[in-house]
Amino acid sequence: RCLLKMVKGNIIVPEEILSFCCNGLQGSTSPPRPREPGEQEEAPRAMASPSPARNPTEVQMSQLVLPCHTNHRGELSTGQLLKWIDTAACLSAERHAGCPCVTASMDDIYFEHTISVGQVVNIKAKVNRAFNSSMEVGIQVSYEDLCSGKHCSICKAYATFVAQGPLGSKVRLKPLAPQTEEEKIEYSIAAERRRMRLVHKDTLKDLLTRSPQETELETRDGSGAVPAEKTRVESVELVLPPHANHQGNTFGGQIMAWMENVATIAASRLCHAHPTLRAIEMFHFRGPSQVGDRLVLKAIVNNAFKNSMEVGVSAEAYGQEMSVSRRHINSAFMTFVVLDQEGHPRTLPMLAPEPGDGERRYREASARKKIRLDRKYVVSCKQTEVPLSVPWDQSNKVYLSYNNVSALKMLVAKANWALAREKEKVRMYTLEEDKFLSFRIEISVCITASRAFSLLSNLRRRHEWDSHYVSAELVQKVDDDDMIYHVVSQKLRHENKPQDFVILASRRKPCSKGDPYVVAFRSVTLPTHPARAEFTRGETLCSGFCIWPESEEMSKVAYYNQAMPGYLNYVTTNVAGLSSDICSTFEACEKFLLKNKEDLISRLQD
Repeated sequence: RCLLKMVKGNIIVPEEILSFCCNGLQGSTSPPRPREPGEQEEAPRAMASPSPARNPTEVQMSQLVLPCHTNHRGELSTGQLLKWIDTAACLSAERHAGCPCVTASMDDIYFEHTISVGQVVNIKAKVNRAFNSSMEVGIQVSYEDLCSGKHCSICKAYATFVAQGPLGSKVRLKPLAPQTEEEKIEYSIAAERRRMRLVHKDTLKDLLTRSPQETELETRDGSGAVPAEKTRVESVELVLPPHANHQGNTFGGQIMAWMENVATIAASRLCHAHPTLRAIEMFHFRGPSQVGDRLVLKAIVNNAFKNSMEVGVSAEAYGQEMSVSRRHINSAFMTFVVLDQEGHPRTLPMLAPEPGDGERRYREASARKKIRLDRKYVVSCKQTEVPLSVPWDQSNKVYLSYNNVSALKMLVAKANWALAREKEKVRMYTLEEDKFLSFRIEISVCITASRAFSLLSNLRRRHEWDSHYVSAELVQKVDDDDMIYHVVSQKLRHENKPQDFVILASRRKPCSKGDPYVVAFRSVTLPTHPARAEFTRGETLCSGFCIWPESEEMSKVAYYNQAMPGYLNYVTTNVAGLSSDICSTFEACEKFLLKNKEDLISRLQD
């Protein structure tokens, strides 16, 4: 009755409540009042405009940081934050799967700021992409100061969850349909991140194989090196019902919090101070544990660099019977720093690794540091904040390839493409942004997508249809999907010598139905191919082909290019209709594909 009075007083309440008030109070409602003679029927009240549709998998969590959540400095414990992150991500995964989900892994996390008592932690999690039985969940964490109204980003993470059916069987997930531009970008790049996770171990192994086998201790002013054995920590935890999730297994966030605790103790034993966790390298869950299990948590400092240290931590489980061998549950590597009163990292003592396994861990920590720097420089930075041509190195090939393909996929997923020209079958679109003018050329060709992909990914044949190309020499075959070419192009109108490029070409077949074939190009620098006097060294930031099958014999071929300043005049001339050079080039591309598709079939059969 009170709610009905609120409605009568112009306060709008949800329809569900009105329905309950009118239908749920049986015998309590009065019939509608009859209108008096001459009384006009009341006009329907204007309803508030509906808010934009939200991703159905999106979960938002807000937590007020209380003293019980903090460490000795009054800052939010990283372990507590990991619990909240894992909870929000799991709820998002289960919204999509419709069944229980377990954490399989969590990618690298870089913590940008600390959070104090009284501030609010805001966590947003949503599924980026679903594969067969696993899915990637993107998590954004920020804090809010209630007094000042300030908001600040804390970290961004990606977690992989696996859907589980009865008795732990895998469940095939329904595909995800991204709606917004941001969701389409994350959906597209999720396949590249998955690929990078799968080859991470091989990347580390390859780097260690090519690096010197001797363990070289860094020389540093100050006291002698601290033996790694002094930093070793071992602790046991009994899994109780409060530590379990709604499925009866040990809560993944709780395991991560326990691991962070022993890692912090190990780091403190090296520096004799209170360290701050800066980064976590990939939690990887290898199996479940249940209520009643004992978890043995081990940590040791693997390597101490000048201003940071890496701590390796693992979790093993066993039941009541000591005779049963321990099960490896999880492992991770955490990077700590020690901050002075002004918030700057202090110089750390040197570490003396143990012989044998200790020296191996020492070398692996150095390799992981290099990979982290490569990844942070190549993958995490915005395109406009890094040089156009990044140095090519075998150790960072995975991340350069990831960056190359991801940049093209991000360009493809942009929403504001506008049709600029249409000449016969060729369509030209433009995308105007603050710093770049990008263009896209599309054409439908009577050829299968796989054959078009094979022909267009070979730059050595580009000159057969693109008059701008003079030659393309294969400099290095990195692997089956990545190759480096030295390309020589025609002279530009305002130049008196031809251009040359060193280009990384990365190709990808579709990850799932609906994905395109991708051939991405970007400039790299090679010591073996420096800039030469007879050429003007050119650069390409992001360009390439996407090929979608339209039917069994028809494909849509699209070329994308983020135009550089030296190329801009050529592009704008074509967009304005003062030249048809780009359209003519793409018509030649169509003829090349049609001419060579039968030859390709014959060669494949041979």
